[in-house]
Amino acid sequence: MEKLSIKDKKLEAIDLNVYYGDKQVLKNVNMAIKANTVTAFIGPSGCGKSTFLRTFNRMNDYVEGFRKEGDIIVDGKDIYQKMVRVEELRKKIGMVFQKPNPFPKSIFENVAYGLKIQGIKNKKLIEETVEKSLHQSALWEEVKDDLKKSALSLSGGQQQRLCIARALALEPSILLMDEPASALDPISTSKIEDLIYELKQKYTIVIVTHNMQQAGRISDNTAFFYMGDLVEYDETKKIFTNPEKERTQNYITGRFG
Repeated sequence: MEKLSIKDKKLEAIDLNVYYGDKQVLKNVNMAIKANTVTAFIGPSGCGKSTFLRTFNRMNDYVEGFRKEGDIIVDGKDIYQKMVRVEELRKKIGMVFQKPNPFPKSIFENVAYGLKIQGIKNKKLIEETVEKSLHQSALWEEVKDDLKKSALSLSGGQQQRLCIARALALEPSILLMDEPASALDPISTSKIEDLIYELKQKYTIVIVTHNMQQAGRISDNTAFFYMGDLVEYDETKKIFTNPEKERTQNYITGRFG
């Protein structure tokens, strides 16, 4: 794995340990992620990959008993310092969850929601941002004549792309995705994967996936987690064809997990 200069590091974890109460979930994780790349986290259930993903937008703050040691750096700043405004941080770092979670509102209102919460009242700006975000999420052509329709009437795959549009409307620079295609059919999954490939031109994307073929198709770099340890982190091609660690090799080849 190439050593990144300070200016190339979009996200970084330094000596990170995470605990839920007495249970240690992540052990001394060190990782730097370069801007405009797709990084996949793989590993068996309960290995800490989703917990690690959520340290980057402080979603673990909501988990009872959460505490951490070490630093999480985003764009050169420690995001766990007291002066950090978490709401501002989450505008910059969008999140897409495993199950599509559109609001019970119209397609238009789903995408416009974050802008309105921020106090933006300029109707033209809101309309332009909604259209742009739906274009970016490859959904515009399918919904442009039905923007007043309930988002809940969309298919699962469309709902997930709508949730991506909702995140993009706030103009983040980072997109976190926690198994965004695991609840979707193969055609919808393929659309999400194509979309991720397009979006990395503009965004830094970190994705948790159980699907190793998916990680192989869409990511530039892959991190393999096991029992809270970051076992190996390298270019995806190397991880899947010539890993350094035996545990990685065993997981990739299906010997466990």
